[in-house]
Amino acid sequence: MTTTQAFRFALDPNDAQLAGLRRHAGAARFVYNWGLGFVKAALAQRDAEQSYGLAGDALTVVPWTLPALRLRWNQVKNDVAPWWGECSKEAFSAGLDQLARALKNFSDSKNGKRGGRRVGFPRFKKRGKARDSFRYTTGAYGPAGDLHVRLPRIGRVKVHEPMGALTGRLAEGRGRLLGATGSRTAGRWFVSFTVQAEREVPEAPSPRQRAGGPVGVDAGVKHLAVLSTGEQVDNPKPLARSQRKLRKASRAYSRSKPGSAGRRQRAARLGKIHAHVANQRRDGLNKLTTRLATNHDVVVVEDLHVAGMVRNRRLARAVADTGMAEIRRQLDYKTRWYGSRLHIANRWYPSSKTCSGCGWRNPSLTLSDRTFHCQSCHLVIDRDTNAAVNLRNLVAASTSETHNARGADHKTPLAGPVAVKREPGTAAAGQTRGAPPQGEAA
Repeated sequence: MTTTQAFRFALDPNDAQLAGLRRHAGAARFVYNWGLGFVKAALAQRDAEQSYGLAGDALTVVPWTLPALRLRWNQVKNDVAPWWGECSKEAFSAGLDQLARALKNFSDSKNGKRGGRRVGFPRFKKRGKARDSFRYTTGAYGPAGDLHVRLPRIGRVKVHEPMGALTGRLAEGRGRLLGATGSRTAGRWFVSFTVQAEREVPEAPSPRQRAGGPVGVDAGVKHLAVLSTGEQVDNPKPLARSQRKLRKASRAYSRSKPGSAGRRQRAARLGKIHAHVANQRRDGLNKLTTRLATNHDVVVVEDLHVAGMVRNRRLARAVADTGMAEIRRQLDYKTRWYGSRLHIANRWYPSSKTCSGCGWRNPSLTLSDRTFHCQSCHLVIDRDTNAAVNLRNLVAASTSETHNARGADHKTPLAGPVAVKREPGTAAAGQTRGAPPQGEAA
């Protein structure tokens, strides 16, 4: 199986190399702003020409693609940036590529070719506000042993941990470098290698996976996930546990003098706390999804509308702290890596309101009801466990193929009409896209 995989490592640069990393990130930001200013000037010139009645070939050509922007940059770079030779040409190419992608996303969104939220026109990047990053796609970049990476015009930079997982693939011919991205997060620099890797995927599930069998996963807020096996995975709630530190650091930052050294120190402290929260959440989600993909042959999750759920101000912080969408994203590729399958249940399937024993539905079930009581077979079961069991039963009940590709999600047909009465925060099956529906929060 050929797949595109990223390997990310933390860098340990010396002072000269740190200055080079900052210089390359600044070069990418500079050329992005230069290109955006040139595009806006061309658009203004064309609007003025149209007001005078000009049309067709007489109008100013607006550079909108990467080749056009790169051609114009090569014509004027000696005048606008005489220092450009101090940085790799790849840093400038990366900045122009970011601008070309932003312009394309804007035009596609405006013309209806791009789904999702409306994309606005690109804005200028400000140092200290925008993310510092640059990218190599050509040149002599890549690992230089297990503890160093080679970055053009920067040098041989040490990394914090051995890169055996990457260097072993490259040495055996099971991987090919496609690019390298240098970026800064909370004061630390990282390098991420994009690799076209060959992975050995088992044709049939391993005995360990067969022992696990299908599993339904009900993502929630109180618990990170409730499995159909009865296991309840605790939610570490990294953001909630760090709220006190975040409030203290935020107050100190807001009270500092703009432009002072103390403000920069407090900003670094605040960014470090946010990065620690993100790392804790990422670690928990990776452990959970890896265990599900390796221990079970089929994993069933719901198609939750997380973007709609976070619009509920009472649930927004708790939902964002769990990373529900990240669970599905990771399961999407990990099930393919380990030979298992991912089944996506329909967003409108009433998993919480349906009895997992006999199929009776309780249309009056609310979010405050944490225990499901069946009036038909008198089953009493935890609400989330009941939902997870219903998700697992979909695999046996469905006659359609189970997919594990995100672009071919299986929409599970409902056995009957959706209940008229809805839970708070949810929407009816016939609701239009203009009023985004919401999935169950817990």
